[in-house]
Amino acid sequence: MLKITLKDGSVKEYDHALSAIEVAQDLSAGLARVACAAEIDGEAVDLRTVIDHDVTLNILTAKDEAGLSTLRHTASHVMAQAIKRLWPDAKLAIGPSIADGFYYDIDPVTPITADDLPKIEAEMKKIIKEALPLERFELPRAEAIAMMEEKGEPYKVELIQDLPEDAVISFYKQGDFTDLCAGPHLMNTKDVGKAYKLMSIAGAYWRGSEKNKMLTRIYATAFAKKEELDAYITMMEEAKKRDHRKLGRELGLFMMHDAGPGFPFFLPKGMTLKNTLLDYWRKIHKKAGYVEVSTPIILNRSLWETSGHWDHYKDNMYTTVIDDEDYAIKPMNCPGGVLVYASEPRSYRDLPMRVGELGLVHRHEKSGQLHGLMRVRCFTQDDAHIFMTPDQIKDEIKGVVALIDQVYSLFGFKYHVELSTRPEDSMGSDEDWEAATDGLRSALDELGLPYVVNEGDGAFYGPKIDFHLTDCIGRTWQCGTIQLDFQLPQRFDLTYTGADGEKHRPIMIHRVVLGSVERFIGILIEHFAGAFPMWLAPVQVKVLPISEKYMDFAKKAQQALEDAGIRTEIDTRSEKIGFKIRQAQMEKVPFMMILGDKEAETGNVSIRARDGSQETLSMDAFIDKCHDMIENMTK
Repeated sequence: MLKITLKDGSVKEYDHALSAIEVAQDLSAGLARVACAAEIDGEAVDLRTVIDHDVTLNILTAKDEAGLSTLRHTASHVMAQAIKRLWPDAKLAIGPSIADGFYYDIDPVTPITADDLPKIEAEMKKIIKEALPLERFELPRAEAIAMMEEKGEPYKVELIQDLPEDAVISFYKQGDFTDLCAGPHLMNTKDVGKAYKLMSIAGAYWRGSEKNKMLTRIYATAFAKKEELDAYITMMEEAKKRDHRKLGRELGLFMMHDAGPGFPFFLPKGMTLKNTLLDYWRKIHKKAGYVEVSTPIILNRSLWETSGHWDHYKDNMYTTVIDDEDYAIKPMNCPGGVLVYASEPRSYRDLPMRVGELGLVHRHEKSGQLHGLMRVRCFTQDDAHIFMTPDQIKDEIKGVVALIDQVYSLFGFKYHVELSTRPEDSMGSDEDWEAATDGLRSALDELGLPYVVNEGDGAFYGPKIDFHLTDCIGRTWQCGTIQLDFQLPQRFDLTYTGADGEKHRPIMIHRVVLGSVERFIGILIEHFAGAFPMWLAPVQVKVLPISEKYMDFAKKAQQALEDAGIRTEIDTRSEKIGFKIRQAQMEKVPFMMILGDKEAETGNVSIRARDGSQETLSMDAFIDKCHDMIENMTK
C-alpha cells in the first residue's frame, strides 16, 4: 500500500503508483486545475512525476512561491520558443524565474529591440493557444552535448560541460522547441494563461563577467490571474514615478558623474537631508548607550588577513601599495572597531561596550550592477559593534531589535525578519556556529518576533538576523542586520578581565540599522516620492513674495524663520505667483509662505501646504506649528 502524507498531516493510501497530478485530481478537481507543480519530500518537481513509494506531498499553486516560479519558468520557455520562431539564428543562454518575473538571455544575430516586444508577445500567445505539452527527458552527457551542438546552441553546450560528471542532464520539449532545463515546469503551454507581459530589454554579460560577450536580456513577468498582473504593472508605473534617480536629479539631492561611476555626489539639499538623518541617528544611539568613533579608511593587508576579509572578500576590495606594503580601502568597518576595543585593557565592568561608526566604505561592484544610490561603490554604513559577555547576548540583541523597530516605525515601514545560517564559505568551529545561531534564535523566540530561516546565507564569520522592510508600494528592501560573531574576537585575541580576575573572550555583535546610508536615502526618496516629512525635508518653507514690491518683507520673514531654526528658501524671481506656487509644489516643499498686500498690512502670513490646504497665521503661530511638527517628527 502506497502512503502519501499531505501538507495538513492527513494520509492518502493507494494500491498503485500514480503521478502527482493524479493525486491532485483525486483530492479536488479545482486543485488540479490550478496546480503548477508538486513538492515531494521538500523538493519541487513536475506534476507529471510518478510517486511509487511513501512520500510527503504538497501540491503547489501560483499562491506558493515555488508554484509561481514554475509558472514563470514555463513562461520563459514559451518566450524563448517565440524568439526562436521569429529569429531562428538567435542563440539561447539562460532563462530563470526571478523575484518579480523571469528573463531570458539571448545572443541574437539580428538585434532585438524594445520595439520587438509586442511581436514576441503575439508569438507567445500563439504558442500558448497551441496547448503544447511539456515533455521531460534525460540524455547522457555526450548525447546532450551533441544535440545542443547540432542545434547551434553554444551557450547550452558550455553549461552542460560545466555540470558535474554525475549530474542528471535533463531537457524539456514543447512542440518544435527543446531546451536544457532542470525544471520543474507546467504540464502544458496553455497553463501559462494570459497574465504575462514583456517588460524591458537590457544588456547582460554572459555569466555576469565583463570578460564575456554582452547578451540581450529580455525581462518579463507572469501571474496566475490578470488582475494580479494589472496590479503589478500599476505598481511598476508608480515605481517609475518615484524613481530616486529621477527625483534626486529634479530635487537637487545628488548626482552621478562619469568621472566616478558608482561614487555618488551629494548636492547641498542632499547633504542637508543626509545630515538631518544622521543627526537623528546620533541622537537615538547616544540615548541607547553607544559611543561614536571614526576609524581609518585604508589599512594594511595584514589586518585584512587577520580579520578574514582578504581570503573571503578581496575581489571586492580596492587595493594599493604604500612603502612596498599592500593596503586595502576598507569594505567594512568591523576590523577598525575591533582595534578600538583592543586599544586598552577591558574589564567585565566595561561591558557591554557599544561602539558606533558612520564609516565610509568602498566595494568594487560590477558596473552592470550599479543603480543610483541603491547599488554604489562608496557608501556610509551606520555600523556599530557591541562587545559583551556571553550572558549579555540576548539583552543586547533585544536592544538592537528595539532600536531598529523604532527607526522603521518612524518612517512607516513594516518589516519581516529572516534568520540566516552558516554559509559554505565560513570560518570557525561547529560549536561556535551552533552557539551563535542558538543565541540569535532564542532572542527572537523570547521577543515573540516571527521569522523565517534563510539557510546558508549568513556572513562568513557568523549567523545573522536580517530585517526586510516594505515600502509604501509593496517592495521589500533588506536594510538592518544583526550578526553574532565568535570569530573576530578570537582572531584578534580580544579579552576582558572577568569578576574572577581571569582573562575571558568577549562576544561581538555587528549591526546596522539603516545599512548603507546612501541606499536608505534612496529608499526614503521613493517611499515618500520626494515629499519628505517636515523634520527631514531639505527645505521646510518656501517664501513666495507676490511681486518685487514685497521682497524686503519676504527677506525679513525668511530671516525670522531661519533664526527659529527652520530651513527656508525665498523665490526671488520676477514670475507670477501661480508659477512660483507650481514650482514649489514640484519641489515638494512642505509649506509655502505667500506674501502680498494683506500680509504686509496685517503682519500675518498666508500658508499653503503641499497638500493644497491653506490658512492664515501670525508669524509666531506658524513658527510654533513648524517647531511642533519638527520635534514630533510628523509630516
